[in-house]
Amino acid sequence: MTTVWQWSRARAWLVAAMGLYVALLVAPAMAGQALAPATESQLTAGGLQEEELATFYSSRAYHAVWQSPQRVEALADAVAGLQDDGLTPGDYLPEGLAERQATLGDDEAARVRFELDATRGLLLAMRHLARGKTDPRRLEKDWSIPLASYSPDWARLSQQLDAGDIDAAFEQVRPEASFYQALREGLSHYRRVAASGGWPKLPERSESLREGDRHPDVALLRQRLAVERDPASLPADADYYPQVELAAEAQGSGDAERFDAELAREVRFFQRRHLLEPDAVVGRHTRQALNVPVEARIDQLRVNLERARWLLHDLPASYVLVDIAGYELHHVRESGEDWRTRIVVGQPYRETPSIRSSITHLTFNPTWTIPPTIFREDKLPRIRDDLGYLEEANLRVLAPSGEELDPAEVDWDNPGGVMLRQAAGGDNPLGDLVIRFPNDHAIYLHDTPAQGLFNRAQRAASSGCIRVEYVEELARQLLGDSQRWSAGDISERIDAGRTGNVSLASQVPVILSYWTAGPDEYGGIAFRPDIYGRDVAVRRALDAPAG
Repeated sequence: MTTVWQWSRARAWLVAAMGLYVALLVAPAMAGQALAPATESQLTAGGLQEEELATFYSSRAYHAVWQSPQRVEALADAVAGLQDDGLTPGDYLPEGLAERQATLGDDEAARVRFELDATRGLLLAMRHLARGKTDPRRLEKDWSIPLASYSPDWARLSQQLDAGDIDAAFEQVRPEASFYQALREGLSHYRRVAASGGWPKLPERSESLREGDRHPDVALLRQRLAVERDPASLPADADYYPQVELAAEAQGSGDAERFDAELAREVRFFQRRHLLEPDAVVGRHTRQALNVPVEARIDQLRVNLERARWLLHDLPASYVLVDIAGYELHHVRESGEDWRTRIVVGQPYRETPSIRSSITHLTFNPTWTIPPTIFREDKLPRIRDDLGYLEEANLRVLAPSGEELDPAEVDWDNPGGVMLRQAAGGDNPLGDLVIRFPNDHAIYLHDTPAQGLFNRAQRAASSGCIRVEYVEELARQLLGDSQRWSAGDISERIDAGRTGNVSLASQVPVILSYWTAGPDEYGGIAFRPDIYGRDVAVRRALDAPAG
């Protein structure tokens, strides 16, 4: 088998033309001599990618990989398939790789350069698949999740490459979560729609379309919905997601321009998948969502695949996922069950941050210590305007030591470390129950007396924490799975009225993440408004050349 070291005649050219990483590969060939200290320091500065390249070849005794045209073709095909991951194949390999190999001939310097370029592209693609192309710390201002480590299984990778199974090498580093696979399948579907010409655009009109109307736009609406639909994602419930006739078929029966009951049900389903009011009326907001071009939906999926690579790795069998932009909480359990409930998240000027932590304990009948931002921006102006507000809101004034203070004796123009605390019960915004996990943002899941907010389609209405609609059921699941608490036990503890904590016997991982596209419960893709305006920065970073 040909090895990199057997190309010794190319040594001088390699060092000059290919940079320091070539020195790492070539220097040990010099009769087993150790690297000079100066060379070692230069190589350390060469970067992570060069280190991985050297480690890979060292792990396989410096045997070359890309001598076979069939293996090179398999690499090119696998890299081309990365577009289904939302990545750009050109970031990793140039076009015409096989043709380039065919022109190498006996030019050993060119053969070495080709070998290392191909491996470098492979390793970079694997790293991007495993942990993302972009750095979330530069894209989300409050990102505090440590970047996960990534270390390839070099022996396994060599076996896969020697077998020509490049797809297996990529598959082993992709996120295993079904969420990620659903996004990949969705991206593939929307790319097919785009390749077929996309969907028609409805004219911008002031009047709405609703059931019973007859209008030329109705035929266009039928076509628009039919073009987007992925047959593989249709649920069995035909009443919920009916098979709407294509415009051409409807025209044959004279019904193309009539807004009938079946079309109304399909419009309602479209609205649910886009977090719009499901009223089956095609008004301004629904028309805007219908007219988002397929290319924009493709970009949305690419952005969320990148977010999945940031977060969805090394997932345990059971965890809680807070879907911020989707206003939904999932409790994924070891059995595979995915329990869901609606949530309220932070307003655009008080965003709920992305967090990865573990739920440690629950607080029953919690008091509420006003967070600094709410104290400064909301409460303090009202107190300065009317000191009686404290009594009306049932707020106690506390010194940093916890000692209760007389509000009249506090300098509210310069309150220092004064805290406000609201007693449990009544109008306490935390309701009857808080679910807690360590984080740097004082964020938690909690109950709320404002249950009407859950009936809204758009639910960005909190100051950052997450209000959970069926929080008692979530508590029952968390405590019941490990400590066999029943719904009755939860209610009894709340009814007792005492403030107290209950620790989980086994901590449950929790991920707060921002998804503007994701799988719905019927296997299709739901698109959500970018309430915090985070997508653009991620898309631009994805589109930038790989560094």
